[in-house]
Amino acid sequence: MGASPVSILAQMLAGMAPALDQRRWDFALVEGDPPSGAFAIIREAEGTTAILPTDDGGFARITLMVHSALEGVGLTAAVAGGLAAAGIACDVVAGYHHDHLFVPWPRRDEALAILQRLAASA
Repeated sequence: MGASPVSILAQMLAGMAPALDQRRWDFALVEGDPPSGAFAIIREAEGTTAILPTDDGGFARITLMVHSALEGVGLTAAVAGGLAAAGIACDVVAGYHHDHLFVPWPRRDEALAILQRLAASA
């Protein structure tokens, strides 16, 4: 087992170590069994969404490498707020170990730089 999850906001921010995935991703409504290779499956009353790798998808995935506690407070708000201040949309998918941010593909490098600055200032 790895290190214990971090729940103190300053520590979560300082330890983010955002990592940019070089693949493109897209959100797609799917029927039946989700395709293999989906990063995430979200089931809602209106339908099932899969986040899929694609050659021309509109999103980049940035993973926050800190093992943030699921009970931790403020990380999502701080990250989304920093990106929102620059006018960058952000969809967050949280896993047990990491948070994954989906940002518009053309703004991926700018988003990564903002997150790196946020981590350095924590």
